[in-house]
Amino acid sequence: MKRLIALAALMLSTSWGAASSIPAGTHVTVRLGSTLSSGTAHAGETWRGTLARDLVSEGKTIARSGDEVTGRVTNAKSSGRLHAPGQLTLRLTSINGQPVTSSAYYRKGKSHTRSNATKIGGGAAAGAVIGAIAGGGKGAAIGTLAGGAAGTGVAAATGKEEAVIHAETVMTFTVTGSSAVPKKNR
Repeated sequence: MKRLIALAALMLSTSWGAASSIPAGTHVTVRLGSTLSSGTAHAGETWRGTLARDLVSEGKTIARSGDEVTGRVTNAKSSGRLHAPGQLTLRLTSINGQPVTSSAYYRKGKSHTRSNATKIGGGAAAGAVIGAIAGGGKGAAIGTLAGGAAGTGVAAATGKEEAVIHAETVMTFTVTGSSAVPKKNR
């Protein structure tokens, strides 16, 4: 019985290393597990991914490529229709089960300006041409206003520019702190 206990203690001591933490300042490269969008994500929501590269500190591998990471959406703002593109902010919360804090990863949707100008300007130009054909100079002015209004309607109906981070996107975070927990030696 004593030999069995001694053998079990020896196995435990060799399979479990001392508690290690990920030093502040360590860069962590992560591959996102599923697509996130500012139109559907909510602050506080958890996301999952995997390490894209081994995590090495002082010559020791702390975690391997493919190990699980989790994070939290810290800001999710949906896009407006004619302005204010969507915004997403993410942070890491754990690497291979070890709690961490990290820098933020930020993504903003495309600007509405070019798209809106094209839709509104195109509508105004088309309205001017149609109005000029139908009613001459006065018709062109009325057509320009009507076409611009129609273009604004199209821009409002189709103008959302959400921030999207697609699945498999590689992101880099910087660890700002971590808690030491026992980890298996690798």
